[in-house]
Order: sequence, then C-alpha cells, then structure tokens
Amino acid sequence: MKLIIGLRNPEPEYHGTRHNVGAEVVGVLAERWGERLKKGPIRVPAEVAVSKRSGEPVVLALLRANMNVSGLPATSVMKYYKAEPADLLVVHDDIDLAFARLRLQFGRGAGGNNGVKSIMGALKTRDFWRLKVGLGRPPGQMDPAAFVLRRFSTTEREEVDFLVQDAADVLERFLEDVDGAIQLAGQRQPAAG
Repeated sequence: MKLIIGLRNPEPEYHGTRHNVGAEVVGVLAERWGERLKKGPIRVPAEVAVSKRSGEPVVLALLRANMNVSGLPATSVMKYYKAEPADLLVVHDDIDLAFARLRLQFGRGAGGNNGVKSIMGALKTRDFWRLKVGLGRPPGQMDPAAFVLRRFSTTEREEVDFLVQDAADVLERFLEDVDGAIQLAGQRQPAAG
C-alpha cells in the first residue's frame, strides 16, 4: 500500500498559503479520483480518502496538526493503515527549490522544512519519499517563516494552479512507475520559462 500525506497548517487562515501547497496537491488528486477527504477513524488525526490504484490501496491524508508538529500524527496514520516508512510519500513546500519546480526524492534530509524534520524525528528515519514543490527563496531579507505563510500573488497563483496539477500527475505516475515519476518531476518547467 501507499500513503500520501500533504503537509499543511489546517486552520482556515492558512488556506491558500505557500506552506499549504502540499495539501493542495493531495486535494487535487483526491478530486481526480472522485474521492472525498473526510475525517478519519478515531485513531487517525487526519482527513483521509482511501482508493485502489494499480491493484494496491492508496491512502491520501491531510493531517489535522500544524506543519511543525507533523511527526506524531503522521506516525499515527501510518500505524493505523500498517504503512512502512518506504510506503510513505510526503508532499510539501520547499523554499530551496526554484519557484514552480518539482523534485521527487527518497531518503534525503529535511531541507529546512520543519514538517519533514518532525516526521523524520518521529519515524527515526529519513527513508521515505518526498515530493517537493518549489517556492523559491523569499525576496530580500524577508524571514522565511513569514514568506511561507503568505498567499501567492495573482501572477504566481496562475502558475501554481498548473503546478499543483503537474504535481498530481507526478503522484499518479509514482504509483505505476517510480523512475518515470522522478523523471516527470524533473521535467516540470514554469510556464514563463
């Protein structure tokens, strides 16, 4: 089975912010599959949708916890669905990746993302998949924490709408062909260039 978690801050004021782009991707994937993310069982601190793809169950999850404390909720979801770390794919924002780029990787560091760092700490391993959604660096001397909690500009939002769809394409490919998914993620180019 596969477990795909989109990281976010669940409070309404964070909807549409840069930090929640990973959750947007998982939401689009659920919509494509005709699934509805809904409150999980009592021991699952997440909104979940369960589907079957390529002959195996796939659980989509949006944690009901703030990004920086994603570790314990993620492990609770994993335990409930009997997922191993290698079955886990976390979708998250990345300020060290150029804006509107994607990167699919296994077993790397947290790259400054506190949600990923929290999951690594709870699992005591870095051996899980990550789909990074590039935000680019904050402008000037802006604090990175403030940057990721801002909404996209109108121009950026247009590109992000395409980016989220492309990221969902990568997730679908991942379920059938990991190498193809890595290649597809690496080919993603912003519309402007």
